[in-house]
Amino acid sequence: MDLQVWRTFVTVCRLGSLSAAAAELHHTQSAVSRQIAGLERQLGARLVERHARGVRPSPAGEVFLRHARAALDEADRAVRAVRDMRDGATERPLLVGATPSLAAGVVPEAIRALLTEAGPLRWSLRPGLSPRLHHGVIGGDLDVAVVTDAPPGLPDDDRVDRRFLALDEMVVVLPAGHRLAAGSGSVSVRELADEVWAEDNDGSAALLRGHAARAGVVARVDLTAADLLGKLALVATGHAVALIPRVLTRALRTDVTTVRLVDPPTRGLYTITPRRDPHPRAAALLERLAAVCAADRDG
Repeated sequence: MDLQVWRTFVTVCRLGSLSAAAAELHHTQSAVSRQIAGLERQLGARLVERHARGVRPSPAGEVFLRHARAALDEADRAVRAVRDMRDGATERPLLVGATPSLAAGVVPEAIRALLTEAGPLRWSLRPGLSPRLHHGVIGGDLDVAVVTDAPPGLPDDDRVDRRFLALDEMVVVLPAGHRLAAGSGSVSVRELADEVWAEDNDGSAALLRGHAARAGVVARVDLTAADLLGKLALVATGHAVALIPRVLTRALRTDVTTVRLVDPPTRGLYTITPRRDPHPRAAALLERLAAVCAADRDG
């Protein structure tokens, strides 16, 4: 398959318009239409749906879009790597993966400290859930993964080194005007027994259900979000409350607030690095990550 056609498809989905994609890519609209139609023939499925204001990916297109973005990102990195070698670059980029909550604050802060103290470094950040990030380290796609042991937990694997960073408690995120938002102390999950909960992944849902069961109540996880941002949007608009990691609280939007739980569920934060051929800067990054987690805990 032609990666340029994949890039056309991703651009169409991002802009929601064939004509806008054609203008950005310096193609004609008919050329863009032909590329999308050809891709659909190759895959044997309709990838885009037309509506009154443009186009959007079909269900099959949504699936393909996630993989196409990843493939294009990897292709771009491959091109940059070759050009860097051609131009005499001596250090490979540092490829970092992190769960969404850690990618929202802890990891960028640690990278900033690393760059300030150790000098310039090309790096990239790839968010994902812990099992996928673990496989990324094993497969050589990541130099460092910052993960959690939330269900289903982390596997024992002698191909990687795992380092404990911190214990992170889970907190409840509420709409800003919620009846419990003005309180200053911890609340029991029993006080939230009548609430609708939103979740975005099985690990967080398992922590919530287990915590509620220990308190003798059932958490009504009636809403499912595609990702962390979607979960926060459901909370902000008053549809639900949700369980989130405490490390995320510094990066929250202004129309939500958090309360701590009595005897909260926790998860461990860890780094994973390959035992073979570790990146020269990986050890320094692990130290910065530990420092950021310690400062967050003490704060």
